[in-house]
Amino acid sequence: MEASTETAVRREIAIAASPETIWEFLVDPEKATRWMGRSATFDPRPGGEYRVEVLSGNVALGKFVELDPPRRLVWTWGWEPGTPMPVAPGSSTIEVELVPEADGTRLRFTHSGLPDADATQKHAHGWDHYLERLEIVARGDDPGRDTWLDGMT
Repeated sequence: MEASTETAVRREIAIAASPETIWEFLVDPEKATRWMGRSATFDPRPGGEYRVEVLSGNVALGKFVELDPPRRLVWTWGWEPGTPMPVAPGSSTIEVELVPEADGTRLRFTHSGLPDADATQKHAHGWDHYLERLEIVARGDDPGRDTWLDGMT
């Protein structure tokens, strides 16, 4: 995985699954919680709500901005007030591009607009954990229980 820039997290991973399969894990709340979060509520349309209780008491909020199934997904991101992360709801942006490859899909991930290097580093740590789980579940394997639900490491 690639390094983070000062206020953006950029990752590129190969996943042994079709873009259509991966897309469903990004927009279907039931499938999304198999790789990230305790619960999720999505309205996957421009302006629709994005809400994930990532860990107990840590709720990510945003709005879907762009949906081009199964190629490109953009949504805003931030944390519900009261969360220790200094990223307000909707103040940063996540972009996912799904590019077909011979043996699956190249996922290009960018989380931009983070307020500072510390927030970027913390989000990079979280995204490394969750993108690995997405890769496992999208290829059809069981990522197992998310140990972060019991206490973040």
